[in-house]
Amino acid sequence: MATTRTATTEWKGALFDGSGTVSLDSSGVATFEVSWPSRAEAANGKTSPEELIAAAHSSCFSMALSNGLAGAGTPPESLRTSADVTFQPGEGITGIVLTVKGHVPGLTAEQFQEAAEKAKAGCPVSKALTGTTITLKAELL
Repeated sequence: MATTRTATTEWKGALFDGSGTVSLDSSGVATFEVSWPSRAEAANGKTSPEELIAAAHSSCFSMALSNGLAGAGTPPESLRTSADVTFQPGEGITGIVLTVKGHVPGLTAEQFQEAAEKAKAGCPVSKALTGTTITLKAELL
């Protein structure tokens, strides 16, 4: 069964001096403020499209890696994934770095790296972002 998730942004004003809010409509869990300065400069308590992409990518990758590890008979005790999405004004998103640290009993560092590479390739968000260079750093704890 397919699912659709929805977020809505309300924006007022021009790009550089305007601002808006983005609401997570499907879950209803939050509404966040957005602005150009929070995207191109310091966050200052507001979010950006890139931070939202980072949240989507880190959670999707963690789910994909957890599923792959469990399917191979080595479920993780824990995974901690961060996604760093770099935005360059005038160019756009110039790269994403996924960093995962995992505690997976019975796995070697090489096996963990291999599983992480497979998860990166199979993660639906990674697939959606194929126009961007995605770098992976994996560390077994």
